[in-house]
Amino acid sequence: MQQPTIGDAFGDMIKDAYAVRTGIGPRPLAGGRLPRPVIEVIERDDGLINGAPADHYLDEPEAWQPHDHRALRKCRGHVLDIGVGAARIALELQRRGMAVTGLDTSPGAIEVARKRGLRDTVLSTVDRYAAATARYDTFLLLGNNLGLLEGPERAPVFLEALARLANPGARIIAQGADPYGTKDPVHVSYHQRNRDRGRLGGQLRLRLRYRLVASDWFDYLNCSVDELEELLEGTGWRLKSIDRKDHPYYLAVMEQDH
Repeated sequence: MQQPTIGDAFGDMIKDAYAVRTGIGPRPLAGGRLPRPVIEVIERDDGLINGAPADHYLDEPEAWQPHDHRALRKCRGHVLDIGVGAARIALELQRRGMAVTGLDTSPGAIEVARKRGLRDTVLSTVDRYAAATARYDTFLLLGNNLGLLEGPERAPVFLEALARLANPGARIIAQGADPYGTKDPVHVSYHQRNRDRGRLGGQLRLRLRYRLVASDWFDYLNCSVDELEELLEGTGWRLKSIDRKDHPYYLAVMEQDH
């Protein structure tokens, strides 16, 4: 069986989802005529395959989850939206007159964000961008992007990069998911498999598949609030507040130690 090409699977998917939603640009077609739904396929390192429609990355505010609206009310000053994707959050902040920069590692995502009207975008990793002169008051990790902490090895490096980009008094607003309430044996056994290997239970090893393209394998973290507090120890960031109203999803606000 031919292996997928490694490339910008997320960007290819977002570009197609945008084309299907707007009717602008080439679209994947079923039977050569009807637009196909664009499906995000996520492959986990234990062999689990999950698929979900990708259209939600383009959702307008009326279709958002309640925690997204509550997160935006916590934003202040100059905002860096990390993992901006198709810019659903950043565009709403821009509409509200806030200074917002969208950062992503996906060229296709940045292309769509700009087409949709986001004025300030950065194609970079957080680590590379930390050398920039820009400074921010709010860092956003929404759409479950607390997962970008990856795990105990990566989290301090990621948080140190944010500290270099931070104005005094800056905050991180992150949406995470506590994975441990599930009774699904597929997930329960995966958590145990991770712990047996010295990893956090919800430390996922994933890759994204779209049509003939796959991303590289990457770590993505679902963690409990207690695990998050442990990850923050010694990083210069502390947990300021937790919003659990949409359990198992939560909003974590982190601020720098004084």
